[in-house]
Amino acid sequence: MGRVSDRPSEAAKLLATSDLHVSHAENREIVERMQPTSHEDWLLIAGDVGERVADIEWALGLLSERFARVVWVPGNHELWTIKEDPVQLRGEERYHYLVDLCRRLGVVTPEDEYPVWHGVDGPVTVAPLFLLYDYTFRPDGVVTKEAALEVAHSAGVVCTDEYFLHPEPYESRDAWCRARLEITERRLAALDRHMPTIPVNHYPLVREPTRVLYYPEFALWCGTERTADWHLRFRAKTVVYGHLHIPRTTYHDGVRFEEVSVGYPREWRRRGHPRGVLRQILPFPAE
Repeated sequence: MGRVSDRPSEAAKLLATSDLHVSHAENREIVERMQPTSHEDWLLIAGDVGERVADIEWALGLLSERFARVVWVPGNHELWTIKEDPVQLRGEERYHYLVDLCRRLGVVTPEDEYPVWHGVDGPVTVAPLFLLYDYTFRPDGVVTKEAALEVAHSAGVVCTDEYFLHPEPYESRDAWCRARLEITERRLAALDRHMPTIPVNHYPLVREPTRVLYYPEFALWCGTERTADWHLRFRAKTVVYGHLHIPRTTYHDGVRFEEVSVGYPREWRRRGHPRGVLRQILPFPAE
């Protein structure tokens, strides 16, 4: 890991990216070219580095050598247990295996003390979150999880998590989500009430960003209604997320939300990287 300064210079930047999907050769090349703008830059990674532990270790190891500090949260893909991965751990056991891997690399995880950015537009607490989803982003008028899943199956829109993301020891993915919400809410509530935050989560904290999905049924696997006010309750300066593969800036209740995903090659070949593969979070970029 690079040198972490308590009082970084004005050149230091807080940067973010997500959904690197390094199993794709073109995306692996993107990661190989990622460089900080200064030796004091931090990098926030909002999940979906890859599916195989070896790929995740390669990417995080490379980036942790280049950036002063790397902060990672898991996406759904890191939690998959696929036959191609020699590491066949499932559910929470897999997650903690990845946390241990990150700690060996010097990468900050949702299980670690939240770091404080003291650069320009700081101080601000960077809060890496691991929350999952609970099937509450349902189609209008659909009341139950079961009915929403039936709608999704009928439309042929079913997230691969249903086959590869195992929730052990919890009975379901939504039960695991509820447990993570309780743990995380307590930690956030205990923070200094005078300090703003930058929550980093794989999924958006509010439902509104999912309204533009080409397949609206996929919203089921994109978050939870229980975090709808967290950006206000926990003083978010900016919320960083990925997962949707729709990189953009939006505002909700006056709070800036940054979707920072790279996405699959078939997506970025079509649109390019108009906002770059590393999004500047702080200092606030000119708009």
